[in-house]
Amino acid sequence: MSQNPDKLNSSEEQLSGLEDDQEESLDNLDQSVRKRIRQSAPGSHRDETPKSSPSRPVSIEELMETAKGVTNMALAHEIVVNGDFQIKPAELPEHSLEKKVRDIVHKAFWDCLEAQLKDDPPTYDHAIKLLGEIKESLLSFLLPGHTRLRSQITEVLDLDLIKQEAENGALDISKLVKFVIGMMGTLCAPARDEDIKKLKDINEIVPLFRAIFSVLDLMKMDMANFAVSSIRPKLMQQSAEYERKKFQEFLEKQPNSLDLVTKWLQEAADDLAKLGHDVLPPHCGDGATGGASALCFIAIQNQAYLKLLKWDHMNRPFPETVLMDQTRFLEIQLELEQLLVVGTVLLVTFSAAGPALIDVPGFAEKIKSIVKVLLTGMHLPSFNLKESLATVGEKVCAEVNSCLSQHGFTPFSAEREAVLKGQIQAVASPDNSICKLIDSRIQKFLENYLASSHQKSLPAIPGGLGPIQRELEEIAAKYIRLVNYNRMVFSPYYDAVLGKILTKEKSQIVGKSEES
Repeated sequence: MSQNPDKLNSSEEQLSGLEDDQEESLDNLDQSVRKRIRQSAPGSHRDETPKSSPSRPVSIEELMETAKGVTNMALAHEIVVNGDFQIKPAELPEHSLEKKVRDIVHKAFWDCLEAQLKDDPPTYDHAIKLLGEIKESLLSFLLPGHTRLRSQITEVLDLDLIKQEAENGALDISKLVKFVIGMMGTLCAPARDEDIKKLKDINEIVPLFRAIFSVLDLMKMDMANFAVSSIRPKLMQQSAEYERKKFQEFLEKQPNSLDLVTKWLQEAADDLAKLGHDVLPPHCGDGATGGASALCFIAIQNQAYLKLLKWDHMNRPFPETVLMDQTRFLEIQLELEQLLVVGTVLLVTFSAAGPALIDVPGFAEKIKSIVKVLLTGMHLPSFNLKESLATVGEKVCAEVNSCLSQHGFTPFSAEREAVLKGQIQAVASPDNSICKLIDSRIQKFLENYLASSHQKSLPAIPGGLGPIQRELEEIAAKYIRLVNYNRMVFSPYYDAVLGKILTKEKSQIVGKSEES
């Protein structure tokens, strides 16, 4: 029983109700977007907002329409950037009032059905209504060309005929349910084969009806997820323009919606200026035009994207144009912070062990695995990094001594062990020089990765990062995907903001030169 695409409704038809079906699962995302957008309104840079209208009163209807547009944009964005995106059934909290009310209503309905079927003679009003709902569900799984299956369902589940049979005492519910289960088995995805098999083992009619509706709900979920996966390639082609259009609509209603972006890009430009003119392309601050201007913009944007990996998410609002990816950028930031500690511990360990263990097969992976396990949850408030690194030092020293002994080398003396443990514990210090070195090399690698993101070959891994190369490249790949997609959507806004920033800086430089 396989799920052939021909058995499914078209992706467009299935997706037409997707936004409503997914509304609850995206509720937190929607609330977060609206909250952050409200926070993103200091009103301090309105004169620098590209393509926006003057501030004006906004009606409740316009605000609601805007919120809906943000939600739709967030949903489309989620489908495109999250390859694992799936629609899941809403689950109410275990002891919530909604769950209690729902359970009471459902129990009352099924108790009523059971009482009707136990009447003498049985009453089939509720049962016939359920069969009608099942019929509609089965028909919804069919394509227009499935005439034979449609005819079978319509003929067997003919409600008028079923009512006549019920009135004459000739209705065979078991026969109808058996047909329903067989049809469900024909239309379901392979993942539901086991659920269909379990239906055949249920003998009581009321529990069987309940189980049938549960499996039908799962089949509808499978159908919606199939529709999502089918339209993703098409949606990816159009989503950049769609998001840009929706953001522009929002910008026209909230003209200060680029304030945080302006501040973010201004800081990136200032950072590059502080680092020296060798970091920026030639003539970047001299009113560059054409290709030179494009290089300036790209250099500043790259610096801005790097700043997102050092963001203070607790105390500072995220720029508006990257807001929908804030969770992803935060996840990458946390992964890099953990990888920084792992890389520093590995570098300290190999420096202490010397060349004896560097080439031992599997040794680096074993040490890395130990450190990762002991650093699990390092970003939780209850996590104590110093205590964990003390444990890491003990485990690493034991593993180093064991490996040295196995390969005929002299194990560490107590003094060398104490030195290595102290170096590992020192990684917890924000001023640790080795940690700063590894961090700067990770940032340099990501910077080079950004600069070469359109090239096939990856930038070389800086010295000292070899043991964490695989993890670093995996994180970098996720990061670059986010950056490239964001740049594709919002580059016109970035160019407009940066054009004003660089023009303003040029006018300031000219003014100072005239004064002197």
